[in-house]
Amino acid sequence: MNAQTLAYAAPLARLLLSAMFIISGLQKITGYAGTAGYMEAMGVAPGLLPIVILVEVVGGIALLVGFQARLAAFLLAGFSVVSGLLFHLIPSFGMEDAMAAQGQVISFMKNVTIAGGMLMVVAFGPGRVSVSRKEAGLVPAE
Repeated sequence: MNAQTLAYAAPLARLLLSAMFIISGLQKITGYAGTAGYMEAMGVAPGLLPIVILVEVVGGIALLVGFQARLAAFLLAGFSVVSGLLFHLIPSFGMEDAMAAQGQVISFMKNVTIAGGMLMVVAFGPGRVSVSRKEAGLVPAE
């Protein structure tokens, strides 16, 4: 691949990885009561919802623009795995409907895959087109 292609691959990857978190966080704001009820039904304290929204929206935006992208990606990777365990994998164990359980396992694997993409950002940085040019390796570290 040439340098120009690589220059645009990282911001495109950040856009694709961050979109789900930003949209999901905003949907939790507009459907706050329903989301809190769902969390409670899954055994998760609904009082954690503001933190979840903050992580998704702020973390997603930080990743999108490339501001502290490694930190944002690391936090979103952990969030993806934990939420996948709590809301998909663990509940799948008690399901009588095999197809529903399989769907939950697939959703968990989606979360793990997203975490893998986030760890690529942690490993390789936000790329040349980002707010944090120092983090991208374009400005010498102090």
